Amino acid sequence: MDLALLRTFVTVHRAGSFTRAAALLGLSQPAVTSQIRTLERQLGRPLFLRQARGVTPTSIGDELAHKAAPHLDALVEITETGLDDESAARTLHLAGPPEFTAARALPALTELAGDEGHSLSLRASFGTAEEVLEGLAAGHHDMAISTVRPRGTLLTATPLCDEEHVLVAAPNRAELISARQQQRKGAAALEHLPVIEVHESLPLVSRYWASVFDARPTASGTVIVPDLRAVLACAVAGAGLAVLPRYLCAADLARGDLVELHEPTVPPLRTYVLVVRSGTLAMPHIARAHDWLLSAAAEWC
Repeated sequence: MDLALLRTFVTVHRAGSFTRAAALLGLSQPAVTSQIRTLERQLGRPLFLRQARGVTPTSIGDELAHKAAPHLDALVEITETGLDDESAARTLHLAGPPEFTAARALPALTELAGDEGHSLSLRASFGTAEEVLEGLAAGHHDMAISTVRPRGTLLTATPLCDEEHVLVAAPNRAELISARQQQRKGAAALEHLPVIEVHESLPLVSRYWASVFDARPTASGTVIVPDLRAVLACAVAGAGLAVLPRYLCAADLARGDLVELHEPTVPPLRTYVLVVRSGTLAMPHIARAHDWLLSAAAEWC
């Protein structure tokens, strides 16, 4: 059986689409379709059911993928290991949310990239969870950091770390809120206060309110800016209250530039996952960066 046909088959199985598989393989869609039909003729059984959007594997298709994929990945690993000598510089394309990637992931990977023996170059891009996962699936990135777990078999996710969220404000605002808390409890003391957020839907504030107060926020966004670092700067400047990752505002809390307004028994958490395309951990430079980030993340929690 032609290994090229099996490689195309496994890629289609993981991608769930002839079009997406063609992009990952660098082939035209008709070429991918032709290869799958050739393989189906050789086996005498259909491997995929064509749907309005993409394809789904038949039971025979699932069985073949289960048997073939590990061996194809092992062949890739053998090939890539042979090429991965000290003189061959490899480039890792990483995508993720701007704040976490900049503050956590890139400093850790920069240390790896600085090791001349590993010859790793870095290219980073930022985006929403949906954007980075779509880019990873399309082959634009090698690895993605996301707060959303991908569906399907094309992408594989590994838990990276948990991010604690804290409710903060500048000291002058914190004093006013403290006075309110003498008369009202819980979310009632925070009603109609100015809020700084990354989106009009108040995703972080709403999640915090639901988790801690079992309520919905009553305020609308006073400052909306799509970057948590800008939210932090506005909170320090006294524009309103904000929900931020603790790692991002820990130094400001320590200096007294911000005050934590509430200390819940169980703080709200958001989990980050490290995502790669299935099979690509056979490539040494991706596997090395993947393991390096998982090791570094143990110190972040």
